[in-house]
Parts: sequence; C-alpha cells; structure tokens
Amino acid sequence: MKNRTTKKLIAGGVLVAAVVFASLAYSHCQIPCGIYDDEARFGEIAEHITTVEKAMKEIESLSAQAKPNMNQIVRWVNNKDLHADELSEIVTYYFMAQRIKVPSESDTKAYNDYVKKLTLLHRMLVASMKAKQTTDLANVQELRSLLEQFHGAYSAKAG
Repeated sequence: MKNRTTKKLIAGGVLVAAVVFASLAYSHCQIPCGIYDDEARFGEIAEHITTVEKAMKEIESLSAQAKPNMNQIVRWVNNKDLHADELSEIVTYYFMAQRIKVPSESDTKAYNDYVKKLTLLHRMLVASMKAKQTTDLANVQELRSLLEQFHGAYSAKAG
C-alpha cells in the first residue's frame, strides 16, 4: 500500500513539474528582455480564435449524432477551453503586463488611448471566458471583432 501511494505522489509531482515548466517555456519572459513580436502575438490570438471556432462546431456536430461519442466531445471541449485560456494568457501577460504602458494622466490623448486599449483587452478576456462557457459562435465573432479593433488601436501612432 505504501509503495502504491509513493508512486502516486511521485507521478503527481512529475505532472505538476511538467505543467509548471511547460507554462514557463510558453510565457514571455517578463524580464523585460526587449524581444517582442507583436504581429506574431496577433497571429497567435487569431489562430486561437479559429481553433475555438472549430472546436465549437465539432462539439455541436458530435452532439447532434444519434449516438454521440462522449470521449470526442470531451476532447473538443478541453481543446476549446485550452485555446481560450492561451488567448487570455497572451492578452494578459504579453499585452496588458508588458506592452501597454501607463501614460501620464496629464497627457489626455495618450491616457484616453490607454483606456481604450485596456477596455478592448478586457472585453477580449470576457469574450474568451464566454467562449469557454458555451458553443455560441457569436462569442467567436466578438473575439474576431475585438482583435481587429485592438490591433487598430494598438498599431495607431501616438501623437
């Protein structure tokens, strides 16, 4: 009995370590290193949105079958949730934590631009959360629209 418990604890520890190291490898460094590729991040977000959309469609299609394959449905739900989370991580840890700089409140235009960008990013986080909760494709369309709006606001030259 002790041996079995020990093996389970070791396996659990290995799993936790793997998850922690995998997330560290995926995350941007936050040193700051100065190595940024904003367009790549926009592309990654768009890809995550497309994957969420495909997963939603697969879930709906599989669920409509006379004898739904629950294993496949669960796998698609997990995949949808994973990509929604990865999208949220890019929004939070790349754009909000590292790329969007807090301007002086005395610079009204810069401050308003800052608020606009944060608002769009927050709305993306909410839409991503809603995409996890349902298979409503309206959430995917909202994510695409918000990504386009944020890309425009982020890419606009200050001044």
